[in-house]
Amino acid sequence: MPHVSFTDNLQKHLPCPPQTAPGKTVRAVMYAVFEENPPLRGYILDDQDRLRKHVNIFINDVAISDRVKLSDAVAENDRVFVFQALSGG
Repeated sequence: MPHVSFTDNLQKHLPCPPQTAPGKTVRAVMYAVFEENPPLRGYILDDQDRLRKHVNIFINDVAISDRVKLSDAVAENDRVFVFQALSGG
């Protein structure tokens, strides 16, 4: 199963330890994660079920291309990394 991990910054707001989750697309993998951790969904997806503007997802160090449908393919041994963009001055 794909391995999913989250930045330390996101984990400050909500427990989301690294885990494996089934799925062949980013959406399927993330929905499996949300089943185990429902509050996490609100940090990752907006009210229209799209990736929030300040959140990025990478598959094996490559940014996903479909931020709306989350249809990027995920293979059995892929690593999915979710993080919130940070800004400041």
